[in-house]
Amino acid sequence: MEVSILREVSENQVSEFLEEFAIDVLTGLSKTEKKLSTKYFYDDRGSDLFQKITQHGDYYLTRTEFEILLQSGSKLASLISHEEIDIIELGAGDGHKSELVIDAFLKEDRKVNYFPIDISVQALKQMQAHITHKSNLSVHGIVADYLEGLKFLKQKSKRRKLVLFLGSNIGNFDRAQSESFLRQLWKHLDNDDYLLIGFDLKKDVEKLHAAYNDSSGYTRDFNLNLLDRINRELGGNFNKEKFQHVGVFNPKLGAMESYLLPKEKQEVYIEELEHLFEFEAYEPLHLEYSFKYSKEDIERTCQHTGFKLKEHFIDKEELFIDSLWQVVKR
Repeated sequence: MEVSILREVSENQVSEFLEEFAIDVLTGLSKTEKKLSTKYFYDDRGSDLFQKITQHGDYYLTRTEFEILLQSGSKLASLISHEEIDIIELGAGDGHKSELVIDAFLKEDRKVNYFPIDISVQALKQMQAHITHKSNLSVHGIVADYLEGLKFLKQKSKRRKLVLFLGSNIGNFDRAQSESFLRQLWKHLDNDDYLLIGFDLKKDVEKLHAAYNDSSGYTRDFNLNLLDRINRELGGNFNKEKFQHVGVFNPKLGAMESYLLPKEKQEVYIEELEHLFEFEAYEPLHLEYSFKYSKEDIERTCQHTGFKLKEHFIDKEELFIDSLWQVVKR
């Protein structure tokens, strides 16, 4: 796999990352309603735990989307009738789901240029291990943030593009943020390009609770790992045994929310910040939203962001949708 590095990681950038991490932690823990950013979940330990979450029986999202793509690949390929196509994935993932999409086009004797975009070189290397070498397939990793990578590819290639934004990643944005992000995607694509985007549908609350509070405790460990990272990289003294993970559904927002709750009143000192933070017993520390959608929500979002709905691909239990949108600029 060839790799284009649009963002080199220098010692200065590592230092800048730690400074940004420190500022975000200071800002989040200083709020009246304390919060931490999800973007710091994915150190090596966090990435490993997330893979375990996605493979767990309680977590329906990954296997359901896999089944959708397995069943719908040929229909997807028939809807995008170009002899050569650029398939661009936002986030490297493990390659299993994207390979289903790639194979659907290869089976139709199309030429596929696959461009996974990820900020992490390591993530791209891990993904490469899961993508089998095939004729008519070229793989070229892009080390960049999503919009940088799309801008680069728009300049590099005028071929028809299919962008993959799978796994319900859009759910980590609230409604306003998701529409803003999707408008930016639209701006970096050409007329008649496509976006295949995953949405977790609104459903029985018990099923949601089980998925976000898995019986093996991987989600709990994933969230508590953020405290370990603050301790290790910023000199914190969090005792994670004094916190518990809670995943709850907020019906007003239509979102699952993840929190850490202090089990007792306590103080935490973080050396890099030279600051002592006080936590009341059971004072919620907010970590993450995971917004759920109805079909009407999806179609409204599509319309508001400049796309045209081409097709919904949905599982038989109606748990999840991969929605194909077409870019319209004329």
